[in-house]
Amino acid sequence: MVRGAGRCAAAEGQLGRLSTHVLDQTQGRPAPDVAVDLHVLDADGAWRALKQVRTNADGRTDRPLLSGADFKVGTYMLTFHLGDYFRRAGAALSDPPFLDLVPLRFAIAEPDGHYHVPLLATPWSYATYRGS
Repeated sequence: MVRGAGRCAAAEGQLGRLSTHVLDQTQGRPAPDVAVDLHVLDADGAWRALKQVRTNADGRTDRPLLSGADFKVGTYMLTFHLGDYFRRAGAALSDPPFLDLVPLRFAIAEPDGHYHVPLLATPWSYATYRGS
């Protein structure tokens, strides 16, 4: 399997990975500069923050959110900061906005799978799915 700049993922031990992107459905384009928080549910039932990233000009993160040894079976949550994004984009929002922080809980069950979790969003709605 070849990924990235000609590197072999199997040789690097990076079989599984988690990625995301955000699509602005009101403008029909990727949503740049959206803050995305990643949390994992620990064995004690508490959510633990792993990282915060921002989407690039293509609405994606520059690197997988999890890969290699960090990619593990478990329950995770991505939180998308949509209110800030749509405010900067000039959308007419209520105060407070109908959608501000959008949390998506999901589970990783395949340690060698590619889990792509996109968010299609407007200021009033969103959808997601497991992509490829």
